[in-house]
Amino acid sequence: MHSRLTGALAALAIALPATCSPISAAEVTYERLLNPEPQNWLMNHHSFSAQRHSPLDIINKTNAKNLKLVFAVPIGGTSGNEHLQSTPLVEDGFMYMVDVWGVVYKIDARSGTRGQTIWKMDPGLQKPDRNRGVALWGNLIISVTGFDGRIVATNKDSGQIVWDRKYSDQPDMEFTAAPLALRDSVLIGASGGDLGVRDWIASLDPKTGEMKWKTYSIPAPGEPGSETWKDKTNNWQTGGGAFYVTGSYDPGANLTYWGSGNPVPRYDSSYRPGDNLFTDSALALDATSGKMQWYFQYTPNENMDYDETGTHIVLDVRIDGEDRKLLSHAGRNGFQYTFDRLNGRFLKAVQYVDKVTWTKGIDSKTGKPVDYDPSKDIQTYNNNVRNTTERMTNVCPDVHGGGNYWPASYSPRTKLLYLPSHEGCVDVIPDTSAHVRGKFAGGGYANINRVTGNLSVVDPATGELKLRKALPYPVNSGVLTTGGGIVVTAMLDGTILAYDDQTYEELWSINVGAGFSAPPMTYAVNGKQYIAIASGSGGIAKAKLSRSPEMKTQNQATVLWVFGL
Repeated sequence: MHSRLTGALAALAIALPATCSPISAAEVTYERLLNPEPQNWLMNHHSFSAQRHSPLDIINKTNAKNLKLVFAVPIGGTSGNEHLQSTPLVEDGFMYMVDVWGVVYKIDARSGTRGQTIWKMDPGLQKPDRNRGVALWGNLIISVTGFDGRIVATNKDSGQIVWDRKYSDQPDMEFTAAPLALRDSVLIGASGGDLGVRDWIASLDPKTGEMKWKTYSIPAPGEPGSETWKDKTNNWQTGGGAFYVTGSYDPGANLTYWGSGNPVPRYDSSYRPGDNLFTDSALALDATSGKMQWYFQYTPNENMDYDETGTHIVLDVRIDGEDRKLLSHAGRNGFQYTFDRLNGRFLKAVQYVDKVTWTKGIDSKTGKPVDYDPSKDIQTYNNNVRNTTERMTNVCPDVHGGGNYWPASYSPRTKLLYLPSHEGCVDVIPDTSAHVRGKFAGGGYANINRVTGNLSVVDPATGELKLRKALPYPVNSGVLTTGGGIVVTAMLDGTILAYDDQTYEELWSINVGAGFSAPPMTYAVNGKQYIAIASGSGGIAKAKLSRSPEMKTQNQATVLWVFGL
């Protein structure tokens, strides 16, 4: 059994040998977050824009073929089902990584030949959960604790806990998204919606953990949007709308953009008639007050688990001679969307996965599905479902996407978006009896055929799909683009891939055996550039390989892999 620290010991960093004494570093100020140093990766999505693009060009199209493993760091405990979904942060050669137990690691990567753990902060969790990363603010590391419902601030030099607060206000609430650090606040998103949680985004004082504001995705009776919950069972109280992927931020407008999750129960829309605002939506919030400035709902009253909590990328693009401030999102429902980020006006949508059957298309004026009927309380779209107890077949894309928590990337070099995705279909099986808190799915699903992957390339200025590159296995990892003209991603079979960002030719690949559900990142130390990515895909991700018989014996290992020239 995996033993966990408890009591007073859990509140202390795990001590390591005296030779690994704490090393002081400069504070991570708002100015540094606003203008990140090229060699560093200071926040989950690299920058406030969530573009996941690094200007580093030491590793480039010419020499990427020479990449090799330079060191690896085992991460996590002894359980065979552990997985990693987090992006390591790097500040001046020091890495900050977190595992499924909420344990934060400070790793000295300055030598380029080894990653030496300086300290670990163990919050003492009793069970593991998804954890997508940490945030740096001042001299603190802000981390989440999944099912435990706490946020922890740790001194980045000593590894000692500065504050530790519990924020969950409902049963089954989770915190899995990496916090987003701003000037004088840290934003957190609550999740666990599928279990019957009414989710929210909140702003914390990073010095003390005191909550400044909280904004729910599901309105209470009498609040704007509450009229779209027409059930007679007060389902707004368990309505979902999770936030499990870190939002983006526009400093000029002081707006933060987050995608919200599906309504609950996810597979039985008859239990919650109406459009179910503000689920499955892009939300623009004033970062100071938390007040909603605009929203766009992608799929009203959906019952295919097409939540849209994935990254919303901030772009400045020139269209028809005019500079435009855009927001881009690769939808779980199979379409890539572009909006005016200041007012939320829908601009364009393009199908980026190969097969979509749930709708006949997206209305070019409204951005809604063409088969959306605002006069109906229960939407059927293109599923040909007579009632909610029938088996839904040929629903494409798969319930996990399309896009999902795995992030896309935008390259200012090419002015193109690079979108990772699943390619496949699913049978969704509603169950009107599955409405119990903690088991609020309202049904289930089954993958009948093989699920594969795609790397799609879209021009956000024109809405044109430039390329759809088919991959043999699902992409749960995400995408990295760089100033060196490479695009890096990874698949569930354990293969890491680097492509030319213009010709899309494969430049380099390696298979490490364990699948990837964490995004790649890059950093530099002493004039040398490195690419890092964590392996360990977990049970749900591995289930996507159930129709790939050659992968049935695949094992998992939670390892942070670092590659260089």
